[in-house]
Amino acid sequence: MTLKPTHLDDSGAAHMVDVGAKPATQRRAVAAGRITMTAAALDAIRSGNAPKGDVLSTARIAGIMAAKRTADLIPLCHPLALTSVTVDFAWQTDGIAVTATAATSGPTGVEMEAFTAASVALLTLYDMAKALDRTMVIGDIRLLEKSGGRSGDWRAA
Repeated sequence: MTLKPTHLDDSGAAHMVDVGAKPATQRRAVAAGRITMTAAALDAIRSGNAPKGDVLSTARIAGIMAAKRTADLIPLCHPLALTSVTVDFAWQTDGIAVTATAATSGPTGVEMEAFTAASVALLTLYDMAKALDRTMVIGDIRLLEKSGGRSGDWRAA
């Protein structure tokens, strides 16, 4: 079975998919990633002694703001009226895990908004702590789950 690309018209030109006829449903997506760093950098962030201030609060706000700007960053994404965005952090032995959740009621999904929130939160963690450790590594960014829409619910194995 050959699938027709959804973001190309009949002449092969890129276009935004028309979702006007799709029903609005409750949609939610969760994306995650992590940043690894030295023990000294991790300790400074945890204790609130990072040179740029409150690293986690700044990264949380950056992730939320980024989710709201996804359509400005990803060319063929629809602008969405988000009903909720959360960005959470978990301490790990060698870094910090980020989990971002985005939700809306609409005709298209919020996976890209969750990805954008997680990615920008991770980039902000790097920016806020780079004076402590320039060897930090951002990775493992992936979709954990999504719900709503025609394709239904999905969860990473």
